[in-house]
Amino acid sequence: MATHGGAPEGLTVGSVTVPADALTWRFSRSSGPGGQHVNTSDTRVSLSLDVASCAGLGHTRRQRALERLQGRLVGGVLTVTVQTHRSQARNRVEARERMAALLAEAMAPPARERRATRPSRRARQRRMDAKRQRSEVKRSRSRPPMD
Repeated sequence: MATHGGAPEGLTVGSVTVPADALTWRFSRSSGPGGQHVNTSDTRVSLSLDVASCAGLGHTRRQRALERLQGRLVGGVLTVTVQTHRSQARNRVEARERMAALLAEAMAPPARERRATRPSRRARQRRMDAKRQRSEVKRSRSRPPMD
């Protein structure tokens, strides 16, 4: 299992760039298809980011991410592991994309609260008129009363 300090480039999430030295890459042997190749190559990629101490996120975004990723963090560290591809390079790209997607979702500002509204008088009138008209249609389809 090899450990490398960081990738040459950082991670960009929206308008925020996480510096490369904040990312930790680990490589290990992957399971699954690959024949003899799988027994000799470190193709599984684990990308870790210490969210709790990453200064590149800013205070507000960091707090929001810590709160929303609480179930995925181990000691304040977010880890993404990828072993779907047979090449380490493709797994690295996918790990970077997954990490960016997780952070983007976690750092997104909260949705605005819904402001309650009520239907206008004209809308209520149209609704009642439509109900009345539908009632007339159904009444006209029924058999005439027997006298």
